[in-house]
Amino acid sequence: MSAIAFDIPEEINQIADSVEAFCKKEVIARHEKHHDLLNNPRNTYREDGRMSDATVEQLRAVRMASAEAGFYNVSAPEDLGGSGFGMLAYYVLLERIYRLCGSHNWLCDFVISHWAFGPSPVLSQITPRAREEILADMMAGRTCMCFGMSEPGAGSDAAMLKTRAVEDGDGWLITGRKIWTSHIPIAEHVIVFAITDPDRASRKKGGISAFLVPTDSPGLNVESIICMQGHIGGIEGITAFEDVKVESWQLVGELHEGFRIGLFGVSMGRIYNSARAVGLARWSLEMAIDYATQREAFGQPIAEFQGVSFPLANSAMEIHAAHLMGINVAKLLDSGERAIKELSMTKAYSVQAAVRATDRAIQTHGAMGLTNELGLTEAYERVRRANVADGTNEILARTISQRLFKGDVAL
Repeated sequence: MSAIAFDIPEEINQIADSVEAFCKKEVIARHEKHHDLLNNPRNTYREDGRMSDATVEQLRAVRMASAEAGFYNVSAPEDLGGSGFGMLAYYVLLERIYRLCGSHNWLCDFVISHWAFGPSPVLSQITPRAREEILADMMAGRTCMCFGMSEPGAGSDAAMLKTRAVEDGDGWLITGRKIWTSHIPIAEHVIVFAITDPDRASRKKGGISAFLVPTDSPGLNVESIICMQGHIGGIEGITAFEDVKVESWQLVGELHEGFRIGLFGVSMGRIYNSARAVGLARWSLEMAIDYATQREAFGQPIAEFQGVSFPLANSAMEIHAAHLMGINVAKLLDSGERAIKELSMTKAYSVQAAVRATDRAIQTHGAMGLTNELGLTEAYERVRRANVADGTNEILARTISQRLFKGDVAL
C-alpha cells in the first residue's frame, strides 16, 4: 500500500526494484563479507586519516559494478553515455537506496553517481579533448572526481573566492586553497573554481571560471584530511594549489561563467541530500517501530506508551511531508521549472526532519540506540552534516524569504 496518491512512472519503479536487488548483492553482502575492513574505522582509514587502499578498492568495485549494471550513470545525460533520467528518478532511487542500506552499509554512497564525484550534467560542459581523456574511465566507475569550490573564507557565500587563475601563455596558473572538498583524497580529477576576472567577480557579474584538474598535477597538494564528529578519518580534504598549470582544454563551460556550473551542482546536491535524508529517516523510524513493538516494560510493549509512540507518530508525519516535497520538487525541475523556493524548502525541511527522526529513534532504543552496532548514531551524524551541506538551513531560509518578498508566494 502506498501513502502517495499519484503514481511514480512504472519505468522508475522497475529501476528502483532492480537497484534494491543490486544493493543487497553488491553493497550489503560486501559489507557482511568485509565487515572488519568497512565497518572498523581502524582498518577503513590510515593513520593520516585517508581511506586505506583496500577500502578504496571496495568502493571502486561498487562503482564499476553499478556502471556495468546500468545504475551508476542513470541520471547522467545521454550525450555523455548515461541514461538521461531526470531528477524524479534521481530522487526516487536515492531514497530507496538509503532506506534499504541505512548508515552501516555506506558503500551505497557509490551506487548512483553523485554530481560532485562522477558523471552528471556538469560534465556536459567539458571540452572534446577532456571527454576523450577522462570520460570513458569515469563513466565506467574506474575513476572519480571532486568539486573544489569552498574555501576557508568562502563557504555559503561562494562568491568570496580567493583562488586565482592567472593567464599564462595558452593557459592559466591556479593558486589558492580549497576546503571541504569531498573525495579529494581518492579522486583522480577535481573541478576547481577560480577567479579569472577580478573586476567582474568583485561586482558579482561573473569572472569565475571552472577547470578540470588532475589531482596528481604539479603544485597540487592535499594538505590534510578533515575529520568530523570524532571520527579518525574522512573524505573531506584541505588542498593547496601553487601555480598549477592548466590549458584551454581543461576549461569547463565558458570562461568567466563557471559560477553557473557551481550553482547547478549545488542544486542537484540539494535533491541528493533531500532524498538521502528521507531514506535514512525512514530506515531509522522503521527500526524504532520494530523495537518498540518487541521491547516490553511494565508488562507491555513500549509501543503502548504515549511517550514512545507519539514521538514516532510525529516522525512519520514529518517524513511523509518531506517525501512528498521531494517528489514534488523533482517533478517541477523535470518539467523545466527553476523551483528555487521549492528546492530550498525541500532540502531545509527534509534534513531537519531527518535529524529529529533519527534522534527519536535513538531515544526509543534507550542505551542500545547509542551503540555502534545499530548505526543510529551514525545515521544521525550523516543527516546532521546534511544540515550544512549544499547550503545551510539559514542560507536556504534567506533564499526562501527573498523569493517570497519578490512575489513568489505560490505554496
